[in-house]
Amino acid sequence: MRHLTLALDIMGGDNGPHIILSAALKALNEFPQLNFVFCGDEGVITSWLKQHSSSLSNRYSIVHCDQQVLMDDNPVTALRHKKDSSMACAIKHVKNGQADACVSAGNTGALLAIACSQLKTLAGVNRPALVSSLPTAKGQKAYLLDLGATVQSDAQTLLQNAVMGSVLAQEIGGIERPRVAILNVGEEQIKGPASIKQASRLLADSEHINYIGFVEGDDIFNDIADVIVTDGFSGNIALKSCEGLVKLLIEQIKRDAKRNFLSKIMAKLAMPLLRRLYLRVNPDQYNGASLIGLRGIVVKSHGNASDEAFLYAIREAVQEANRQVPTKIKDKIENLLMERS
Repeated sequence: MRHLTLALDIMGGDNGPHIILSAALKALNEFPQLNFVFCGDEGVITSWLKQHSSSLSNRYSIVHCDQQVLMDDNPVTALRHKKDSSMACAIKHVKNGQADACVSAGNTGALLAIACSQLKTLAGVNRPALVSSLPTAKGQKAYLLDLGATVQSDAQTLLQNAVMGSVLAQEIGGIERPRVAILNVGEEQIKGPASIKQASRLLADSEHINYIGFVEGDDIFNDIADVIVTDGFSGNIALKSCEGLVKLLIEQIKRDAKRNFLSKIMAKLAMPLLRRLYLRVNPDQYNGASLIGLRGIVVKSHGNASDEAFLYAIREAVQEANRQVPTKIKDKIENLLMERS
């Protein structure tokens, strides 16, 4: 791993700066060549670090910010009137080359607006996309995008999302030739809206994408595809539904285990299996949605993330910075444009 610097939006998120700072210190211990720029209220940051940090102070700096983007802030308001926010500061460090990536657990709409304004999209990319990985039945990961950056996507945007997702699966997932599919209401080519049908034809004609056709919602976890492309509306609903189902199953198992004496005995016997299952589907390890398609790396953490979950978002940013994902996406988009010219 080369020397990297990440800028963190310390004031973003629902659970307070201590969650993000705790995750950052864990990351410093995990990655000896990693440094941080902490963007936020200097008094709050300094006070917490004095109680928890000792020998690591030479590996982080603090940039004081007078403003904070709140979760209910309008994205346009945050962009125009909160230029000294911790979120804007973290993204600005990426723009100016002072950081290799930034991570925020703040307002998604505001993060998208500020990142697009400051970093701009790569040449050939209409809109950035939010992408995250999900577990599959065979223990692999599937990358789903878009998760909400663009609510409605035309065929060209879906095509670009397929390219960007394919690059991420190659560079981060280590998949040599990712299988790319489009999420649809059926596998038949006659089904779906016009934009999806057109995108399918474009992908089928591309030599740079290993396109396998349509998949349905129940195929997301079946290891049929490595990259699943959809618009932000459908992608966000699919992701939130999956997260809600996992939480429901975990809570149901906990309740059933306490129902009576026999249930407690059975739960204790099954605990090793349940623990392995939980480790595979635990949403924490899939925290960290990448805002790809920009001229810089921006990773969005869940707003209610724990320090362990935020650590996964930091790891995602480290991986993308090490693999120089924006450059790889730029190269592949250029190849696609040449193919179609």
